[in-house]
Amino acid sequence: MDDEQMMHEADDEKLINDAFQRLLDNYMASRHRKKVDIITKAFNFAKQAHKGVRRLSGEPYIMHPIAVAQIACEEVGLGSTSICAALLHDVVEDTDYTTEDISNIFGPKVAQIVDGLTKISGGIFGEQASAQAENFKKLLLTMSDDIRVILIKICDRLHNMRTLQSQPANKQYKIAGETLYIYAPLANRLGLYKIKSELENLSFHYEHPEEYASIKAKLADTEASRHELFDQFTAPIEESLKQMGIKYEIKERVKTPYSIWNKMQNKHVTFDEIYDILAVRIIFTPEKREEEVNECFNIYVAISKIYKSHPDRLRDWLNHPKANGYQALHVTLMSKQGRWIEVQIRSDRMDEIAEQGFAAHWKYKEGEDVEYTEDENELNDWLRTIKEILDDPQPDAMDFLDAIKLNLFASEIFVFTPKGEIKTMPTGCTALDFAFSIHTFLGSHCIGAKVNHKLVPLSHKLQSGDQVEILTSNSQHVQPSWINFVSTAKAKAKIQAILRKNSRELQKKGEEMLDEFLKKNNIADQINAADQLTEFHESRNREDFFIGLAEKTILLGEKDIDELQGKNTKNGGWRKLVPFLGRNKQKKEPEQQELFVVPEKFNRKKPIYISDENIRQYKFKHCCHPIPGDDVLGFIDGKHQIEIHKRSCPVAAKLKASFGNRILDAKWDMHKKLYFDATIRLQGIDRVGMLLDLSRIISKQMNVNIHKLTIDSEDGVFDGTIELRVHDREDVKEIINQLKGVDGLQDVTQIM
Repeated sequence: MDDEQMMHEADDEKLINDAFQRLLDNYMASRHRKKVDIITKAFNFAKQAHKGVRRLSGEPYIMHPIAVAQIACEEVGLGSTSICAALLHDVVEDTDYTTEDISNIFGPKVAQIVDGLTKISGGIFGEQASAQAENFKKLLLTMSDDIRVILIKICDRLHNMRTLQSQPANKQYKIAGETLYIYAPLANRLGLYKIKSELENLSFHYEHPEEYASIKAKLADTEASRHELFDQFTAPIEESLKQMGIKYEIKERVKTPYSIWNKMQNKHVTFDEIYDILAVRIIFTPEKREEEVNECFNIYVAISKIYKSHPDRLRDWLNHPKANGYQALHVTLMSKQGRWIEVQIRSDRMDEIAEQGFAAHWKYKEGEDVEYTEDENELNDWLRTIKEILDDPQPDAMDFLDAIKLNLFASEIFVFTPKGEIKTMPTGCTALDFAFSIHTFLGSHCIGAKVNHKLVPLSHKLQSGDQVEILTSNSQHVQPSWINFVSTAKAKAKIQAILRKNSRELQKKGEEMLDEFLKKNNIADQINAADQLTEFHESRNREDFFIGLAEKTILLGEKDIDELQGKNTKNGGWRKLVPFLGRNKQKKEPEQQELFVVPEKFNRKKPIYISDENIRQYKFKHCCHPIPGDDVLGFIDGKHQIEIHKRSCPVAAKLKASFGNRILDAKWDMHKKLYFDATIRLQGIDRVGMLLDLSRIISKQMNVNIHKLTIDSEDGVFDGTIELRVHDREDVKEIINQLKGVDGLQDVTQIM
């Protein structure tokens, strides 16, 4: 071994030991029972197991497990069992050690968590389409055994996101995409607000680097004026709190770049039009723990004497905490500068729960190493919902991911039963969702509901505070149309299961009816007969044909016997056309040939470049209408052709989470030769000559072709859209900037 290599190893050793020492220091400063020996043992074991292995960034592999353990200890507040499991989380997957080995050395609890973590990331899925959804199912299954599995998995994902720069771009989009789609909402549901915000921001940073940089720069530019506003606004509040003798701290909360960008996208507004970038947080320490809720309201009363509060924007999560345990009182006040500012009032305990979530609920009794208790009702309800979804597996992995997102990550409303019990439901749920949430029988026989004593249909959307009574009838049965107006995963899963069961029963009845008909007419080959008659009756497939028989929408008779015996001349004539139709299809084939087909040995790490010459080789999807200048990615579809999507497209979000290994980095190499459609929305005060001014700027000044113009004017206010032919996103930005100067035009935004 030469000197240079020895120095290199000594540097690595120092790096590793320093990182581990930092972890131990953090652990020693926590409120856990000090089990340093087992943590040191886990560290030495993992260090030996990963010896000689490096990450893509070049650092020793063991630095990753130490970092995950550090996050688990410092940022989530977990104890020794979790820290050991975090240190060992890649050992079973990446080395020859087994779960049994871990169990023998570190005990069954650590082994169970490591096994759960291995199940999530292990398994060779290769090209299997639903790899991510399969992982997610495993994640949720293991989570039902021990919530620490999911908490450590979130720590693991956070460290991967923090070190994402060493990955190729296509991998960055995949990992960032599934982080936004799965892990950030999961962290939110577990109340890990800080981690959720960081995961969102890191994903945003990699998916839209320019927009991220632009918002960061604008936040830096407006920092001084924000501080000034904060100081002026909080000075009288501080005075009032001091007079009340409250021990408090006032913090400035600034909206994250991701949430600012999200609001800009959803509300079609610019950075300058977002008013809630600044919020104020009052965190107090109550003298008596049982007085903390009353104290929140006392503070609210005191500050609403200083500033006028917004009547519709008081949010009380004190008496009904969110499902992730979040408790606070939110009030919006009008500042002296004419700006609405949200004030969040919470105790130090509530603040800890808001930052650390469920981990903070387990604020372990001194001297005990109890990391969590079983009486987390909300959490257990949540896990029960997951188990119900998993018990009735969805045929499609994408549906499964959607069902989970719909149910677990939706924001909540509170609904009352006729007896006054509170049920937590997702926003946007209907009376039918509520019925299924109580009992499957109630849901499947539901004919309507009384909401606040008024009769409403099944599809009626519930609001927070509604009192709901479900009305049933034994003659009512589940209808296929119901699937269109339920939004909870439980109701969807139950309806689909019942429909599938009904459909199987009808098919069986239809098969028996066909069998009887064939026997009566001495026709032996049932399978061929079923196929022939399915085609003859123009049913989509055999199942539909059998259901048609059972429901008597298809009646069998003489024509069917003629068809089966080949006597149906009309149909015979139709059959002669088939080869001709086939030839006709072949003529269209060369057009299909133009699309680029991905070869087997294609380098997926390199970006594809979309140019004026090759643009027709790619598929541009209607879900998001990407045009040059948009942040885009490529997706290899089932035919090995490449679809182009905006990185922010909702369809792309699902693709990144479910088919991550088929994502490609895509870049534009266009030279303003081709034209693309873009739509701009205009709103403003109508006046004479408005239309003339708009068209003059677009056609004369900008020399852009207006494809279609639609404007509605009512009571002096107009709302309209202009469809243009442009070269790229730059053209659109330039046009919007020019139009903003038109007198009377209030709002100019781009749609797609």
